Order: sequence, then structure tokens, then C-alpha cells
Amino acid sequence: MSSIFTAIIKGEIPCYKVAEDEHYFAFLDINPVQIGHTLVIPKKEVDVLFEMDDETYNGLFSFSKRVAAAIKKSFDCNRVGMSVVGLEVPHAHIHLMPISSLDDMNFFKAKKVLSKEELSSIAHQIAENFI
Repeated sequence: MSSIFTAIIKGEIPCYKVAEDEHYFAFLDINPVQIGHTLVIPKKEVDVLFEMDDETYNGLFSFSKRVAAAIKKSFDCNRVGMSVVGLEVPHAHIHLMPISSLDDMNFFKAKKVLSKEELSSIAHQIAENFI
């Protein structure tokens, strides 16, 4: 069964795309913990991160590293934090977000509320820094 992320990849559901290649896709979380909170996913449907074949797993982390560099260039932060929770959607995904303290990655805090224009601007900013 396809996940909502597969529908996003196929363009059936709109998103704020940050980066894409043949095998991976990155887009903004529309309920972000931090401004710039980005999800990175494989295009291959795999539910559990550690059940991926090695090539997809390693490629996902290499692609995520490039997305993280773009996020770091786009925001004033100490570093880009990474989390793999994987319970929200049955499609493996990595959360990347600009952080300056451990509390910046607290998923239990109230989520940021951003307009479509703000999300679009943030996605464009990160995309411009993606190499």
C-alpha cells in the first residue's frame, strides 16, 4: 500500500520540495518543529529504515548530508540535527532541522505555524543552497 509520501513524490499531493534526485526526495515538514524542518525520504517504498537494502540506506544518508549542508547555509544555527522516528508515516524518513540547542528538537513542543508563502520561501532558500 502506498504511503502519503509516495503520493507526494508522484505529485499527487503538493509539497514544498527542497531537493530531489533519481532515488531520494526532500521536502519541508508542514508542521515543523523548527523553521527549516525538512523530511528526507527514499523514493523506494520501505517502511522501516533499518530494513532498507544497504545501497538505499547509504544513499539516503549521503543525500541527507547534502540537504543538511543546504539547511546549515540557509539558517543561523549551531548545526543541523537529525532524527529518525518513523512512526507517523509507514515510509522510512529522516527529520533534519536547524538547531542551536537540544531543546530545538523537542517533538512535543507546539509546532510552528507558517503561511504557504513562508513555507515556499523557506523551501526556495534551502533549494538554492542545495549542491
